[in-house]
Amino acid sequence: MAKSPKTPRPRAQTPKGFRDYFGTEVTTRAEMLRKIAGVYHRYGFDALESAAVETVEALGKFLPDVDRPNEGVFAWEDNAEGWVALRYDLTAPLARVYAQHRNDLPLPYRRYAMGPVWRNEKPGPGRFRQFYQCDADTVGAASVAADAEICAMLADTLEVVGIPRGDYIVRINNRKVLNGVLEVMGVDDSQRDAVLRTIDKFDKVGESGVRELLGKGRLDASGAYIDGVGLSEEQAAPVLAFLTSRGDTAEQTLANLRTAIGGSAVGAEGVTELGKIADLLAAQGYGPDRIVIDPSVVRGLGYYTGPVYEAELTFEIHDEKGRKRQFGSVAGGGRYDDLVKRFTGQAVPATGVSIGVDRLLAALHAKGRLDGEAQGPVVVTVMDRDRMADYQQMVAELRNNGIRAEVYLGNPKNFGNQLKYADKRGSPVAVIEGGDEKARGVVQIKDLILGAKLAEDATLEEWKDRPSQFEVPRDKLVAKVQEILSGQ
Repeated sequence: MAKSPKTPRPRAQTPKGFRDYFGTEVTTRAEMLRKIAGVYHRYGFDALESAAVETVEALGKFLPDVDRPNEGVFAWEDNAEGWVALRYDLTAPLARVYAQHRNDLPLPYRRYAMGPVWRNEKPGPGRFRQFYQCDADTVGAASVAADAEICAMLADTLEVVGIPRGDYIVRINNRKVLNGVLEVMGVDDSQRDAVLRTIDKFDKVGESGVRELLGKGRLDASGAYIDGVGLSEEQAAPVLAFLTSRGDTAEQTLANLRTAIGGSAVGAEGVTELGKIADLLAAQGYGPDRIVIDPSVVRGLGYYTGPVYEAELTFEIHDEKGRKRQFGSVAGGGRYDDLVKRFTGQAVPATGVSIGVDRLLAALHAKGRLDGEAQGPVVVTVMDRDRMADYQQMVAELRNNGIRAEVYLGNPKNFGNQLKYADKRGSPVAVIEGGDEKARGVVQIKDLILGAKLAEDATLEEWKDRPSQFEVPRDKLVAKVQEILSGQ
């Protein structure tokens, strides 16, 4: 009788575009989220944790490809619900939550949400299919005071997590101003999308590049020719005036924008809103060193309906090829007054911001503002496996006094392996109590941090006269460990 083939072992690897996070990475992110939540809470926002899975219908037209619901998101067909998907962001779920529970929620409804989102997109260096976002939104407030508040809160948040003033700028624009510019240009529907796509490339190709792309076209960096929109210089002029209208002051920028929009009523409304936001921020003490009006900010052209904003980190880092570049955007948002309307049929104003947590963490790492390693636990070694209760009593005393600690649970036969384990864990202290110490009522406490420094260079004047191991009475265990930890 033939043997049945063996079932192959599964490969131990993460799916493409996903990764695992260990120890310090997880705790560092949790600490950042705690700080961000503290700012949001101080501003009066309430926490919301919505479902990770939404119906594709709820995600709606903001999917990259509505005709194929599994494009852009991780989706599957449920027998009862039809097509469902992992959430693509935290904003579409908010619209569904508000529409579903609006009779029980205050108006305006101010909420913040934090958690992973999933996008079924092509992964690349630093680009993953699962990543964290941290959002704050106000639903039901039409006043631009809500937009100004979000911008102020964003600036405060960056400083709280470790981005000092001078290393970031929050830039504000208004979609209505852009609509006014398009109106003045007189482009037809067939050209409109192409113009918008070109405007979105301003940060990459600059004024001259946009000028060429609005006209006949241009050669890109690879030497390939990109066809232009085909506008005349007169038609393109309002777009270029709009994109380059930032002045030295808010007043000068607003004056330049009024020129760019000509006689457009919707454009004038947008400029007026930007003026009100600037006044509100100035009244709170947010100057141009933190928040500026910048017409080059173009976000989610089919999504936002009014003010838009983006937080950019202005310091330089080195890319993978050693070239200097600015770190760039870590957060963005704006007003989206039409999103809830999809569910209720009634217009509901809303505005909010989303912080890219992973990018913000990467920025702090790049500037050396995050510790590379977290301190491990104090390790209580095991000299006699029959006295495990004694060692567990020690570790309980340490924990009850707020000290992170553990008993070595591996094979205690080789004491050297226990110290190797403590070293691999990044432990600051090891506690040792053999039979002799037990009989004399003492314990040995080894300062592993100092010991490592002495091993590196025993001639260091600041270390050489300091002992790295202490014998103390058993009842002084906690006090001595606390003393060593505070010294480290």
